[in-house]
Amino acid sequence: MNNNTSAAIETLLYRNGLSEKDIQDAFALFSGYNIDYADFYFQRSVSEGYVLEESIVKTGHYNTDIGVGVRAVCGEKSALAYSEEISRDSLFEAVRTVRAIAQATNNQITVNVTPKDGPKVLYRAVDPIEAADTDAKIKLLQSLDKHARSRSSFVTQVTTSVGASHDTILIAKMDGTLIGDVRPLVRVNLGVIAEKDGKKEQGQAGGGGRFSLDRYNEEIIEQYAREAVDGAVRNLDARPAPAGSLPVVLGNGWPGVLIHEAVGHGLEADFIRKGTSVFTDKIGQRVASPLVTVVDDGTIAGRRGSLTIDDEGNETHCTTLIDEGILRGFMHDETSARLMKQKTTGNGRRESFAYLPMPRMTNTYLLQGESDPQEIISSVDYGIYASNFGGGQVDITNGNFVFSMSEAWLIEKGKLTDPIKGATLTGNGADALTKIVMVGNDLELDRGCGTCGKNGQQVPTGVGMPTLRIDGLTVGGTAN
Repeated sequence: MNNNTSAAIETLLYRNGLSEKDIQDAFALFSGYNIDYADFYFQRSVSEGYVLEESIVKTGHYNTDIGVGVRAVCGEKSALAYSEEISRDSLFEAVRTVRAIAQATNNQITVNVTPKDGPKVLYRAVDPIEAADTDAKIKLLQSLDKHARSRSSFVTQVTTSVGASHDTILIAKMDGTLIGDVRPLVRVNLGVIAEKDGKKEQGQAGGGGRFSLDRYNEEIIEQYAREAVDGAVRNLDARPAPAGSLPVVLGNGWPGVLIHEAVGHGLEADFIRKGTSVFTDKIGQRVASPLVTVVDDGTIAGRRGSLTIDDEGNETHCTTLIDEGILRGFMHDETSARLMKQKTTGNGRRESFAYLPMPRMTNTYLLQGESDPQEIISSVDYGIYASNFGGGQVDITNGNFVFSMSEAWLIEKGKLTDPIKGATLTGNGADALTKIVMVGNDLELDRGCGTCGKNGQQVPTGVGMPTLRIDGLTVGGTAN
């Protein structure tokens, strides 16, 4: 039994008057009911956050959530009952409730048993809320505010925020397995507004991960201020973006959100199983340029999207989704793996004990190639270079996407010339993959600010990619 599991048992069972025997007795209540599988998900989540506006702390919060979710699976149907307290009575009542609504089937499954030694721990069991006192968190925000304001006289508004959470979870399985995890998470954001001659532009920067706030030293603070302020000031003099079908060069790091949205969701196995993904029935087929290899990797230490175990108690993996343009696999939770006769990839995730798990991404990124980034830009006679994206959306059923570019330049005769604004990128995810003609050697993951929404659930995720060139995307602009 690893240290995280021991800590989870102490926090979630013993301190609430429960024992391993109570877990066994609760599972025994399913006896005589024809269900495929059941599990219990115990959770205690503590979060804290502050927002600084106009150099004044405007808001702050501290919140604790605790509860247990009971899931029963029958064929393709899943039932969930949960309680916002952890006790023997509430656990047993949740079992009786979910048992009553579960549909009986004759399906049989084999439960994946976690090794006794447990998976490799990907982050320290640090509590980022307790590791730094309130004064230290406020000083961090004030330092961000000061650096941003001192960087340019055009800055008129600055907003900084810091958030931290500390999750303890424990998963109990029907085979007697108890496995837990202790998950820290922090995020720091900086937003600025620059104004000149009546024009206003915004700039953003930030990041986070599964570590404590002592990671944010002076160098990182200066970097965030530089990115946010320079981005806002640059756009004050930006030209309207051109429109049309153009070659587009995407910068490394956060622009990988395009892969996440336009491709990643379509490779989550529940969409595949239901036949609603554009990638349904395409395993082994070419779906992208030979330069494209995409993975989902939940095993990178300290990353925002990483998990030592997923929310069904299985180790996360580095799963190859597309290998040199060929579709090789999907992201599975236990339900999709069982129904599709595959192995779980450790992608079963849930927002909290009050939700059912489903296949979700962790850190999804495109592997690097061999081209120098400057060589990629030089290869374009006339096009767009986008180093940062704003909002976007995708239709899972057909892969059509629209993204706004928050930082972009015009490429003319192989060189970056004027910054542009008001540009959108429109295309089809599956089609865009086939139009990637150059991939850089500068793979970078985002700085840890991504949150993914699906079916009303929000979970932290990571994205990334190297610089790459895509030909023939539709750029929407405002230039005449």
